Amino acid sequence: MQNPCTGFVPPPSAFTTKKGGITMTTFFMFGKYSPEALKGISADRTKNSVGLIKKFGGEIVSMYTLFGENDLVLIVRFPGIEDAMKTSIALSKMSGISFSSEPAVAVEEFDKMMTGI
Repeated sequence: MQNPCTGFVPPPSAFTTKKGGITMTTFFMFGKYSPEALKGISADRTKNSVGLIKKFGGEIVSMYTLFGENDLVLIVRFPGIEDAMKTSIALSKMSGISFSSEPAVAVEEFDKMMTGI
């Protein structure tokens, strides 16, 4: 799917997997807690977040807390950029955590894409 902001169309094999015939793109979703979001940390909110990701067609690869510029990173696969964007906004509205989401490319695939440049 073409990125509406940049016009970039990712190669089909660059950072995708197949799930039931659907091409899934890997995204890194970086989260930052607001002061209010810190007060709501709980296993229930995590469970609700997982449900929300699945509602928008996502599949969680892994989730981590971080100690640095970002507080969380979720590694998630989505059918497309629109699904990732909707999930990012829905998670922010539900949790108070702000998310920025970026597509990820495996280094091996990146090397293949760069051949001949």
